[in-house]
Amino acid sequence: MSNTTKGVLFALFATLLWSVNMVIASGIKGHIPPIGLAFWRWTVACIVLAPFAIKSTIENLKIVKKHIRYLTLTAVLGITIFNTLIYFAGKTTSAVNLSLIAISIPLFIVVLSRIIFKEKVSNIKIVGIITIITGVLVLISKGSLEVLLHINFTIGDLLMLVACFFFAYYTILVRKKPDELSPKVFLFSVFVIGTILLFPFYIYEDIYYKKVIFDTKTVLVITYVGICASLISFYLWNEAIRLIGTSKTALIYYLIPVFSGILAYFFLNQAILLTQIISMGIIISGLLITNKK
Repeated sequence: MSNTTKGVLFALFATLLWSVNMVIASGIKGHIPPIGLAFWRWTVACIVLAPFAIKSTIENLKIVKKHIRYLTLTAVLGITIFNTLIYFAGKTTSAVNLSLIAISIPLFIVVLSRIIFKEKVSNIKIVGIITIITGVLVLISKGSLEVLLHINFTIGDLLMLVACFFFAYYTILVRKKPDELSPKVFLFSVFVIGTILLFPFYIYEDIYYKKVIFDTKTVLVITYVGICASLISFYLWNEAIRLIGTSKTALIYYLIPVFSGILAYFFLNQAILLTQIISMGIIISGLLITNKK
């Protein structure tokens, strides 16, 4: 299997895991406070990864210390801030708005890759990106221009936009990962630093806002997001970036609304509309056009 094929498959599977996370989020809204969910999500990820990475991390402690500024910045953007902002955004805005704003992530990545790495944006890639955006807009608006024109934006929308920029920047930073940092040492270091930085905010939320109630629903959700939507998906996403680059990896993120729609049909009994099928076709066509040599 070529590196390109492997990278695409990794990015697809990471996107699928995040899509499941979104379906779960629709049924957990308000049950777990945002910082509490983020903190325990990454705590679980650290605990599960520790047996596989802690020995190598200790052996490479000098290298970790050497790149501590880079690791801290990466952790702040990808771990401490990104998902926490999404959980906050979900409290004050609609799922439609979140989906609409989420399409800015690949665009941010393409722009940042152009600025930082001087990656060329070919005409065919521009056509592909426009096609993908068209498909996403059809999906969100259900084919109605009136729906798009009457969307109201809130503080949650601004938080989501900021979160998208941070994840784009995180993706760019992963591209710049020093070769002497192995994937598991890098991932474990970033998870631990990001979780430690979240801890004081979690304590504040726990004392002054709302405590996390560890019932069956909470435990199941935290276990999934900690292992699948954090540990496995971030590893696959990072490896995809290494294998096929930031821009190509980013574009696969557009499949999240496609995967989410299919998963919602099977697990939440939500009907798949004709406009959704059309939009899925447009998005996939855009991806094929964008990755055309």
